[in-house]
Amino acid sequence: MKKYAYNEITLMQYIFLINGTQVATGIFSLPRLLAEKAGPDGWISILLGGFLSIVASIFIVKTCERYPDDTLYELSIRFFGKVIGKIIILIYMIYFIFYGWSIFVNSILYIKGWLLPRTPDYLIMILFSIPTYLVARNGIRVIGRYNELFFYLMIWILFLFFIPFKDAHWLNFLPILRDGWKPVLSAVPSSIFSFIGFDIAFFLHPFLQKKQHAVKGVVIANLLTMSFYLFLTISCYAYFSPDGITEFNQPVLSLLKTIEFRFLERFDMVVLAVYLPIISTSWIPIMYFAAFCSSQLLNKQNHSSHIVVFLLLYIGLIFWMHPTWIQLGSYQNIAAKSGVLSAYIFPVFLWIYSWGFKKYHRRKIH
Repeated sequence: MKKYAYNEITLMQYIFLINGTQVATGIFSLPRLLAEKAGPDGWISILLGGFLSIVASIFIVKTCERYPDDTLYELSIRFFGKVIGKIIILIYMIYFIFYGWSIFVNSILYIKGWLLPRTPDYLIMILFSIPTYLVARNGIRVIGRYNELFFYLMIWILFLFFIPFKDAHWLNFLPILRDGWKPVLSAVPSSIFSFIGFDIAFFLHPFLQKKQHAVKGVVIANLLTMSFYLFLTISCYAYFSPDGITEFNQPVLSLLKTIEFRFLERFDMVVLAVYLPIISTSWIPIMYFAAFCSSQLLNKQNHSSHIVVFLLLYIGLIFWMHPTWIQLGSYQNIAAKSGVLSAYIFPVFLWIYSWGFKKYHRRKIH
């Protein structure tokens, strides 16, 4: 009998879990960050960042394929022993808690800044914590269905960005590579930060029904994310120009402001109100895997109480700190740099180590 047979997920749920974890509020400011560093060629940095994310994701899957029923917890103990293995999982747990906190708080600040300016931030977090707990406590299968549902609900938003195309200036992209590859490469770190989240594949692999399709799943998930980022960045570049885009903190929202109907002027507010709950497809899986790590460290089967503790921690922190946009920016920088280690560097190291580990044991047997 399979270890996680009661909580298996389909390939589509696997794809949307990874994609949902990657796509968060960072997309609102990504075009500006790329334009500041790479000018009109910032969209090329997204292609390079997407390629690196696909490669790192494949390393994760290939490592998991050696022991398909093991999560990162079992893999770490198998390769490094109990002490070091548990330290690795403790680090991932702290990373997931901090990363989930930064996404959650970012969403709260958007809601408070654009929709509910007079509502206390901790009260908004309490309201969002209730559905977060109700979804996360039911396990990865329910979270997978939740992410799949919200992906379909989000598709219509992309078609809105075709409306400003009538005023687009496609000459903004010419000449391509005007200043060479150096600015493009300097913007790659900003793009790979936006792809962070696919490292949950370390934990998703044992739950996947058809594990032979895991590589296909991570490739499709990263391609979906890359296509989403690329489309929105090109839309902003074409409308504002790479120089003009730097004047807006969130150019994606500023682009939505240009869309007006006779019956509705501030259409960007409607889209933001719809999109922000969709960001829960990012923080809910991350919180679940933080609880998954803590429950495995404590050898507990039920992770529901751990999710409650983390949510209370989040509420207590926001009540005590009342973080601002500037403070949140520093938190996100820390989370992004930690994500590079956990999602890009560690998977490559672990694959090399697992290859040597298996080869050594084969020689020992013979």
